[in-house]
Amino acid sequence: MSEHHYLACDLGAESGRLMAGHLCDGRLRLEEIHRFPNQPVQEAESLRWDLDALQTAIEVGLHKAAQTGVDYQSISCDSWGVDYVLYDAQGQRMQPAFHYRDPRTARGVKTILNRMPWESIFAESGIQFMPLNALFQLGAEAPERLASAQTLLGVGDAFNHWLGGKPALEVSMASTFQLYHPMKRAWSEALVAAAGLRAEQLPELVPSGTITGTLSQGLMERTGLGAMKVVATCSHDTGAAVAAVPVSVDDSGSWAYLSSGTWSLMGVERAAPILSDGCRELNYTNEVGHGHSIRLLKNLSGMWLLQECRRAWEAEGEAYDYQALTEMAQKAEPWVSLIQPSHPRFLAPGGMPERIAAYCQETGQPVPASKGAMVRCLLESLALLYRQSLQDLETLTDQTIQTLHIVGGGSQNQLLNQWTADALQRTVVAGPVEATAVGNLMIQAIALGQVKDLHQARAMVARSFPTTTYLPLNASSGHAAWERFASLPADA
Repeated sequence: MSEHHYLACDLGAESGRLMAGHLCDGRLRLEEIHRFPNQPVQEAESLRWDLDALQTAIEVGLHKAAQTGVDYQSISCDSWGVDYVLYDAQGQRMQPAFHYRDPRTARGVKTILNRMPWESIFAESGIQFMPLNALFQLGAEAPERLASAQTLLGVGDAFNHWLGGKPALEVSMASTFQLYHPMKRAWSEALVAAAGLRAEQLPELVPSGTITGTLSQGLMERTGLGAMKVVATCSHDTGAAVAAVPVSVDDSGSWAYLSSGTWSLMGVERAAPILSDGCRELNYTNEVGHGHSIRLLKNLSGMWLLQECRRAWEAEGEAYDYQALTEMAQKAEPWVSLIQPSHPRFLAPGGMPERIAAYCQETGQPVPASKGAMVRCLLESLALLYRQSLQDLETLTDQTIQTLHIVGGGSQNQLLNQWTADALQRTVVAGPVEATAVGNLMIQAIALGQVKDLHQARAMVARSFPTTTYLPLNASSGHAAWERFASLPADA
């Protein structure tokens, strides 16, 4: 069988990577070409993305890819959702590109909810309430700046455009903007108006797997790469990650996924959205995936809390890798203190250990006495948060979930995987780690006609990458902790 080669640029909230995928004999082999940090820029109270630095880093990666001598057939970028890039009348990026954790979003929420009630917003979009959603960010924009913009793109789509693709917004990314109607498969006129946008400012919507152009002549000359297709795969990284969940057709309806990274995105794959009052009240979201599938999920706090604690301790001169922190947690006493990881107080960066300590004190729990105790508090709380989400999903879908597939970087945390299996009393299957890049690459293969469909792609993923299965243990050990967790305040 002939071998096919693709490039995936996967941009995460902490780092980016350029990965090569080599498809041969029904198996995909990954090769990391370039990895680089993604550091937001703090200017006064504002938090922004440094897109110029990301562009430079991606171009370095493309030059490295050219040096491998491989004939790549296509490339695609994916990124986190909700953030957008504005373009002026000359087609140039407008600065700044705001970060979803920028404090302006609180102002945007008030503006949008004064224009349209929350019940109507959910009925139109099916997207959960999160202050960081693009709809609310747009509500915080200066009217003059927004009016002067010619169009807007998601971050992944913006880099696909820079690579040489036409300016288009892939639907998995569009759905995170909270401006898209999942039943009509089109922009919601009501939400677009509420955001302060004009219809002519909206980019073309394209489905996952659309070839949008070819690598630009300038990039070919600067990097040494040959001509290749630019593909809009799932521009939203979660959509790409879910495409790489290694399930078979026979598993339909019996599994859920957890895309584990800075965020934990836990949900099920469906044919149609759920726009019920119950879904809105539980604050679940209906994001679009490959093939217009619906990812019924909830955006939960993930490894963000641990990342922030690690960053704070490093700033104090105590640097630990994640393995060391996990080992410290394993030695700490179980079920001493718990938090609600998705509480709004934990959303902003900075001072995380102090905020966790304050939450424990305010809720009448012991303040974690060591770094190991703090990490154990975080990981146990995440496991119980996943249990809460599993119960919600089973209620909303009226289905019993047998297996949870954990994909992404967080799937490497063996301790959290086992604690999750224990908390859920379900089988947990961890892997692949690089699910987003794998999904990106497999959708490119589908777009180029080298893989038949998503079912075949997932079967290839299952053959290509190892997974680890965790069976539930200690059914009763966390029962009292669960009752305590369920009573903790989850809102400000």
